[in-house]
Amino acid sequence: MKLRYFAWVREQIGRPEEEVELPEGVETVGDLVRWLKTRGEEYGAAFEHEKVVRAAIDRVHVKPAARLEGASEVAFFPPMTGG
Repeated sequence: MKLRYFAWVREQIGRPEEEVELPEGVETVGDLVRWLKTRGEEYGAAFEHEKVVRAAIDRVHVKPAARLEGASEVAFFPPMTGG
């Protein structure tokens, strides 16, 4: 699965994207975030306040309970403001 990171999430992790093989038991966006936090300090820092970070599956905004089954890409980004 391709993971993409934007804005300060990308800055904390140190890369704009990566390909990962999801471990067994990672079925939702929330599961994915919890797993990513175990991969190193940079991920822990990026997702320290995980409720603030937004996610999209295949370019559609989703909640943490969204299932990953069939997804090809998950993107993470900070909240956006409009104007």
